[in-house]
Amino acid sequence: MTAPPNDCLARNEWICGAYLSSRRQLLLDAVGQHLRLTAVSVLIGLAIAVPLAVLARRLRWSAGPVLGVTTILYTIPSLAMFSLLLPVYGLSATLVVAGLVLYSLTLLVRNILAGLRAVPEETRQAARGMGYGPIRLLLTVELPLALPAAMAGLRIAAVSAVSLVTVGAIVGFGGLGNLIYAGMNTYFKAQVLTASVLCVVIAVAADLLLLGVQWLITPWTRAVRA
Repeated sequence: MTAPPNDCLARNEWICGAYLSSRRQLLLDAVGQHLRLTAVSVLIGLAIAVPLAVLARRLRWSAGPVLGVTTILYTIPSLAMFSLLLPVYGLSATLVVAGLVLYSLTLLVRNILAGLRAVPEETRQAARGMGYGPIRLLLTVELPLALPAAMAGLRIAAVSAVSLVTVGAIVGFGGLGNLIYAGMNTYFKAQVLTASVLCVVIAVAADLLLLGVQWLITPWTRAVRA
């Protein structure tokens, strides 16, 4: 009988320190791509969602179509979404970003709109009485008061994007999903587990980071709790 190899990579173990040391650059590159795809898609989604939510708040008749379209987009399976976008963007990182942006709109628009709707009407009337115009009212009163609801949606959208980025592995731009996909094809246990755990760590870190940002930019909510 031959003795089992001493190397955990040769034994193909799930937990293997040798994998971390020998594939460090590979992991760093995958994490970097994962973070870039997530951040860009969420920021673009936020830039689109804010005007849509404001429009839905200002023009009440538009709320139904805006929410309806974004909800329909969210129900499309990720593989189907990427397939529909493929003729437009080709096999590129832009394809993954575009899909993630569309998915994020439902979460962001709904929460931002809910926050805007929750602003007390007497607060709006008081601001108008002080001479606030529509834009100043929006920027200095309505949007700040809508921040808690908006940040809740942003946190959910960010965590969802971290998860959905992995699907981009089908076009070669999936961050850690590339490693998970390759590891599953070759039954490389350490790679699958390490990449999966890093996805969870990124999601938790993103949520905690945004929670900290929310705590910093909404001091009045701390006063209410106190």
